[in-house]
Amino acid sequence: MSSETQAIIRARDVMEKGIISIDGMATAREAAAKMRANKVSSLLVEKRHADDVWGILVIQDFIKGVMIAGRTPAEVNVYEIMTKPVITVPADMDIRYAARLLYRAGIRRAPVLEDGELVGMISLSSLILDNELF
Repeated sequence: MSSETQAIIRARDVMEKGIISIDGMATAREAAAKMRANKVSSLLVEKRHADDVWGILVIQDFIKGVMIAGRTPAEVNVYEIMTKPVITVPADMDIRYAARLLYRAGIRRAPVLEDGELVGMISLSSLILDNELF
């Protein structure tokens, strides 16, 4: 074992800070347009009030809630197809545990919270592709 102590990398160290969100009352068409414009594959769904929780909208939600259901994107609201509540990751969580949490939950990304406030988004792919961890 090396005498050097390896620094612990936290979720806050690798999270994406630019979060794109949408209101749950928006249509699936509006959400898809926002995703295309921002080149993202998920949107955080805004809380309706202080006691509410965050939701998330991902590509799979469009497939299941719009395409497979045989509905048109203009007639479906985001709140109908989003996932809510979402699993969140504390900003100070070791990324090994964050990766394990996401993997075991079967999700690819999660909001990062610090002191109850949304501060970023962490994804499994960004852990490998956007950081020099390997």
